[in-house]
Amino acid sequence: MNLNDIKNNTRLINSVDWEMTPEEAIALHLEWGPLRSQTYYNSRDNDNETIYFVVSTWQKSPVVRLVRRKGFDSEELAEFELPEKLKKEFLRGIGQYKGVYAVEGPIKDWLKRELRVH
Repeated sequence: MNLNDIKNNTRLINSVDWEMTPEEAIALHLEWGPLRSQTYYNSRDNDNETIYFVVSTWQKSPVVRLVRRKGFDSEELAEFELPEKLKKEFLRGIGQYKGVYAVEGPIKDWLKRELRVH
């Protein structure tokens, strides 16, 4: 799945939790710690599904992934490259460390523009 596939899937776009972070997804689905607030989710059962974007720097070049997490299962729905300028800016900001990061700031703004999310 690429950006155009996502852009043309209104149901999928409406399912994206733009505030979800990788850490919070783990807390929600694997019960490893606090959430945004105790009342943020009604339950922590295997029926909860979360769809969110992350930036992964485990490869040679950072990529954005759209992830669906449900219970203990995780599925990568899409993966695509960042524009060169955003790549360099992001890597400079994290000190070139390997990991999985929340989509924030300029990357989140770029994604929302690309997907026509307001």
